[in-house]
Amino acid sequence: MKNKLVLWGTNGSDERILIALELKPDDNKVNVWTFPDAVATEEFSQQLFTEWRDNKEIAFPDGSHMAERELTVTESLLPDDIKVERGDLINRAQTEWHFVVLSSKLAKVYATELEELSNKVKDLKEYSKDSWEELKEFWGKVQQQVQERNLLREHADEIRDRTNELFTTMKAMRDKANEQFRKVSKENLQNMYEALAKVEQDLQDNFRFQPIFEELKNLQRQFKKVKLTREDRNKVWDRLDAAFKKVKEIRFGEESAEGTSSASRSERRKSGLDDAIQKMKKSIERDQRDLQHENERIARTDGQLEAQIRQAKIMMIEERIRSKEEKLKDMVKTRDSLEKKIEQERKREEKRKEEERIKQAEQAAKEKIAQQIEQKKEDLKEIEDKLEKAADALTETRKPDSGKTQKDKAPEKEAEESTESGEKEEGLIHAIGATLGESIGEAIDTAKAVAKVVGEKLEHAAAEAKEEIEEVIEDAKEALEETGEEIREAVEELGEEAGELIEKLKGGAEEEEGGDSEKAPEEKEK
Repeated sequence: MKNKLVLWGTNGSDERILIALELKPDDNKVNVWTFPDAVATEEFSQQLFTEWRDNKEIAFPDGSHMAERELTVTESLLPDDIKVERGDLINRAQTEWHFVVLSSKLAKVYATELEELSNKVKDLKEYSKDSWEELKEFWGKVQQQVQERNLLREHADEIRDRTNELFTTMKAMRDKANEQFRKVSKENLQNMYEALAKVEQDLQDNFRFQPIFEELKNLQRQFKKVKLTREDRNKVWDRLDAAFKKVKEIRFGEESAEGTSSASRSERRKSGLDDAIQKMKKSIERDQRDLQHENERIARTDGQLEAQIRQAKIMMIEERIRSKEEKLKDMVKTRDSLEKKIEQERKREEKRKEEERIKQAEQAAKEKIAQQIEQKKEDLKEIEDKLEKAADALTETRKPDSGKTQKDKAPEKEAEESTESGEKEEGLIHAIGATLGESIGEAIDTAKAVAKVVGEKLEHAAAEAKEEIEEVIEDAKEALEETGEEIREAVEELGEEAGELIEKLKGGAEEEEGGDSEKAPEEKEK
């Protein structure tokens, strides 16, 4: 954007003239030169259009006339008697130069502020973080104006060069301070290590929870205040955290010393975010107080330039407030999403613990059912042994008494023995059947009781765990039913054999009675 304009026009006498306009932004003035056609030779006009417009000095010939005019938005740059061929060029130059004047004034404001910062830096004897932050804030404002093209390039370059000089000076002071800070940090690191080593030794030699825990808390408070570099701070924190975990592990068990969950880490992050939000709110409040102060001062300002400067500063403060409010909204949004994340992580943690309890209950139920099945197998084995003994007893009843034959026995006694034997056999079979029925019934009742107990214990379990338990119970029932079916078949076979044996015994008795009836009467009388 050039501050000079050259064009052809005519004067009040309708004579052709060459017109040259030059902006004086510091004075808010425009110098207007006019050259008659006789003076504006071809060579001179070319010099005006090329060299003079590029800020090169040239000699103006005699006969030229110069008039100074105030730069305003409403009034024309040229006198009323001068007409130009390109009136749009005049209008465009008038609006652009008005912006140049305001931009120059803004540059002066920044130059004044930069001069104050330069004086502060010169008076510093050592590095000051506040001065560094103040310088950064100033350069941030300048960059904002440059990005919005409110400052001309030459003004921005000049301010940047001067600001860089101050940054270079501050960096040299900061490097010197950092070197000293690193030395102090090493000393503090060694002191913290010695204190932690004493606590660690106490943990091994003579653990007393309360004194050691209080000592660790004191070290933690010192850790927050002591000067440490980031690297040294991380080292101390890792060792201090490990000591806390060790104390908790000894005092409360391993579960308390486990790494913090995702939910707890998110909670710590949320806590830090809350602190940052509070700081941002305080910063906005400070800017709002500054804005109020500037508004009050602009109301009492007499000069127009000072009022414009105040207005420019108000605009800058308002922009800074707007930017910070946008950041605050993002921070609040992040905090809200973090709260939702914490809630989800807590639910996942509770679900994980619940699933762990379900698995433990599931495993316990399976083990108990397996024990019940084994116990029932032993009971069934005892029943099988009883059946074998009963079968042996039935077989013994078929054998004749030693030293006697069936024919040697008296018919009445034999009939009585036969009847008693049949009754014993029938009673034995009935007893075996009853015993089997009771045992099988107990087995099934026990399985049902186990299923009921398991069902009550696992009512809160998930559907999948319940289905697995029910499958185990069904397998147990099927095993018991299959075993009971085998026992029933064995009982039926044994009953059939017993029935055949009874029939044979009864048939033998009838044959013996029939044989006796065919004997001589005298033998009967005997």
